[in-house]
Amino acid sequence: MIRRGLVDLRPLRAETAFRRLWAGSSASSFGAQFLTLAVLFQVWEQTGSPLWTGAVGLVSGISMIVGGLAGGALADSRDRRIVICTTTLGQVLTAAGITAQAATGVESVGLVLALVGLNSLCGGLGAASGRSLPARLLQRDLLPAGIALTHLSFQGAMLLGPALGGVLIGAAGLTACYAAVVATKLLALYAAWRLPPVPPAGSGTHRGLAMTWQGLRYVVRPGAVRGAFGTDLFASLLAFPIALFPMINDLRLGGSPETLGLMSSALAAGGIVASLCSGAVTNSGRLGLVQSGAATVWCLALAGFGLATEIWLLLAVLVVAGAADTVSVIARGSLVQIAVPDSYRGRVSAVDHVIGAAGPNLGNARAGVVAAVVGAPAALVGGSALGLLGITWIALRNRKLRTFNARDAADPDNEQSQGEP
Repeated sequence: MIRRGLVDLRPLRAETAFRRLWAGSSASSFGAQFLTLAVLFQVWEQTGSPLWTGAVGLVSGISMIVGGLAGGALADSRDRRIVICTTTLGQVLTAAGITAQAATGVESVGLVLALVGLNSLCGGLGAASGRSLPARLLQRDLLPAGIALTHLSFQGAMLLGPALGGVLIGAAGLTACYAAVVATKLLALYAAWRLPPVPPAGSGTHRGLAMTWQGLRYVVRPGAVRGAFGTDLFASLLAFPIALFPMINDLRLGGSPETLGLMSSALAAGGIVASLCSGAVTNSGRLGLVQSGAATVWCLALAGFGLATEIWLLLAVLVVAGAADTVSVIARGSLVQIAVPDSYRGRVSAVDHVIGAAGPNLGNARAGVVAAVVGAPAALVGGSALGLLGITWIALRNRKLRTFNARDAADPDNEQSQGEP
């Protein structure tokens, strides 16, 4: 029984291509954490304004939405390996540009935001291809475990990345931290190049905007997929806290880069614990109920973060929030990949990326604006309360989300009814 609750390592043993995908995404996740921390620290140091740290999230979020939706059509009409290689190369080049601006001492928030936007655009373009690959590389019964392993590596990067980035900034400066981003993206590019070809499974008769529109129509149809995305939207848009970390850090923890890194690492520590125990999620068929419950805990924990004043309590509630977030993301990702046919999986995975990645960035922008008016604690508590109301509303109204059972779900690729919406 205990072993069934622990992380399932079978996908790494069963498929070499998945191991390469996992290694590349792990390296890329570390780079993303270094970049986020360094940009937040640089912008805060230059401006001292939560509006500007929120603007980082706004620029990243808009870029991810544009790139993510376009990337979904690419994933369903092009070789996914080539898409990942091309977009990762773009991230290498933009990270090199950010490193150069730090090395030359150029103090331009506008330049930093532009480069961050380009980096996020490249990440968005490749995200759908990366998210939809496990379903092509793994057997269906191993898919939830593969998604859980991907999130384990992401949470490992969240745990170690901000702390290492904070130490690196404190010891060697911003340039060294940005250079580390370049190195991790190069490793991700090498791993992507070693993947096998993954041509599209669909007919490829439609291109561009038509394919994107079809994917959006599929997502908004009543059902479990729409409920899963809606639940995550309420949690991320209304209760995401990271843009407020620098402000809370100054108010309650002294403002050093080391404590700023600890706050992000506390979120990741909870995610690591949840990922290591992810067998309890991947072996559960009731993925919709699991996601709704975890999203509820996330909102409650972040309301507690807004009210806490002691460092130990601040970090403890962030650990709880991180664990809840990881459980929610694993449940949502597994539900989406199981319920959606491969001919739509790239475009639906693009929406998954937009909600899972751009949603928090837009939530950060919202939090920055609200905090500038009412302060960070009130912004956290109020946003969490609204998010909780939205999650409860969806859970009560969406029966298909409540009753979704992965064990009984039919293979969508074998059902004629899962064709064009």
